Amino acid sequence: MAGEQRSNIISPSGFAALRAEYDALLGDERPKLVEVISWAAGNGDRSENGDYIYGRKRLREIDRRLNFLARRMKAARVVDPAAQPDRSRIWFGATVELADDDDARRTVTLVGDDEAAAGEGRIGWNSPLARALRGAAVGDLRTVQLPGGAKEWEIVAVGYP
Repeated sequence: MAGEQRSNIISPSGFAALRAEYDALLGDERPKLVEVISWAAGNGDRSENGDYIYGRKRLREIDRRLNFLARRMKAARVVDPAAQPDRSRIWFGATVELADDDDARRTVTLVGDDEAAAGEGRIGWNSPLARALRGAAVGDLRTVQLPGGAKEWEIVAVGYP
């Protein structure tokens, strides 16, 4: 898969969250589930045993998630936004205030794709808006192609943690 090959840029806190989820699944949830499955398997007919059937299904889901997290962490390139030398332009970790044509303001922070939460103003580094903003400075205009058409934003402020 071509999308998986590019480096997964991520903040130290984002990487820690991936690691914590991986550790919780591998060290806590998976062993408990394996125990329930073995107990259920010992109860006889597996074809009508809900605990056994659900347990096996959930175990496959956990293993898939563990594989996904392991691949993401292996491809991760941890970048600390606080160490950004060029703070006048928009790079990874920047918090940016934008204004559209109607002077409606929006504040977004460019984070790793695994940390993105648009409702909280955190947009993924590879999202269309983040790609359009990269390298821009205060006063620059950037046009973003959105599903509803092009939208122009002016960069009002740039900040770093």
